[in-house]
Amino acid sequence: MVSTPRRRIVLALTLLALVAVLPLSALAGQPFWVNAATRIVIYAIAALGLDLILGYGGMVSFGHAAYFALGGYTVAILAANGVDAALISWPAAILVAAAFAAAVGALSLRTSGIFFIMITLAFAQMIYYATIAVKAFGGADGMSLAARSVVPGIDLRDPRVLYAVTLVMLFGALALAGVLIDSRFGVALRACRGNERRVRALGFSVFRTKLAAFAIAGAIAGLAGALWAEYARFVSPDMGSWTRSGEFLIVAILGGTGTLAGAIFGSTVLLELESLLAGVTEHWMIALGAILLVVVLFAKRGLYGWLAGSSDG
Repeated sequence: MVSTPRRRIVLALTLLALVAVLPLSALAGQPFWVNAATRIVIYAIAALGLDLILGYGGMVSFGHAAYFALGGYTVAILAANGVDAALISWPAAILVAAAFAAAVGALSLRTSGIFFIMITLAFAQMIYYATIAVKAFGGADGMSLAARSVVPGIDLRDPRVLYAVTLVMLFGALALAGVLIDSRFGVALRACRGNERRVRALGFSVFRTKLAAFAIAGAIAGLAGALWAEYARFVSPDMGSWTRSGEFLIVAILGGTGTLAGAIFGSTVLLELESLLAGVTEHWMIALGAILLVVVLFAKRGLYGWLAGSSDG
C-alpha cells in the first residue's frame, strides 16, 4: 500500500481526532459523544474487513453482516453459559466468524459476478433466519448480556474504557490489513482483481489467495460483532440482516474502496448523517441516497480518496 505524505497526514489527523473524542467529551460534558464514537469505530472495523476483499480483491460480498452477527452471538451465547472472559469469548468470536467465512468462500469463490454476490447473500440470510428460528438464542427477540465481558485490569463497564479498547482494536485491524496488503499476499490479492490468468501464470493460486482474504475479512467482522455485543449488551437477528450488509457496503464505498482508512470516514459520515437526517424527516433515506449519489459521481475514490489524493490502487 503506497502511502504518500498527504495520505499519511490525513490518516494521522483522522486517528488523532478519534483519540481526541475522550478528552473533548469530558471537557464538553457530553458523554454521549463516546457512545456515538464507539458505534462509529465498530462499524469502521467491520467495513475495513469488507474493504480488504472488495477494494483489493474485487469480491463484492453481500453477506458480510453474517460474520458480524456470528461474532456477536458467540459472545452472547458464551456469556449466557457463564463464560465472561473476553480473552476467551473474543477470540472464539473471531474463530467462529473466520471458519464460517472460509466455508462460504470455499463455495462462493467457485463462481463470480452476480452468482458470487447471490451466494454470499444466501448464506447471510441462512444465518439471519437461523437466529430467528433458534428460541434458545432468543429467537426474533434477540439476547441480552447481563454484563460486559471481563478483561483483567480493564473495566469494560466504563464506556470510555470500552471506547479506548475498540479504538485499539481498530488500530490493530488497520495495521494488520496494511501489512497484509504490502506483503506478497497483498500483491497477489490485488493481481487477482486485475488479471487472474496472469496470477496463475506466476505460480500463485487464485482460489487460495482469495479464500484466505475472505476468511480474514470474516474474522475482522467477527471481532466487530463481538465488540458490538459488548457495546450494546444485546444481540439480535438484525445484526445479520441483508440491510446491515448493505450498510457495510455503503460505508466501504462512501469512505473509498481500496483505501482501508476510508472505512473510518464512511462509518463516520453514514452514522452521523443517519442520526442528523432521521431527526429532520422520517424519509431520511431519500436524502441519504441523494448524498451517496453525489459522492459516487464526484468522488469516485470515496471521501478518503478525495481528501488524501491519488490512490494506491
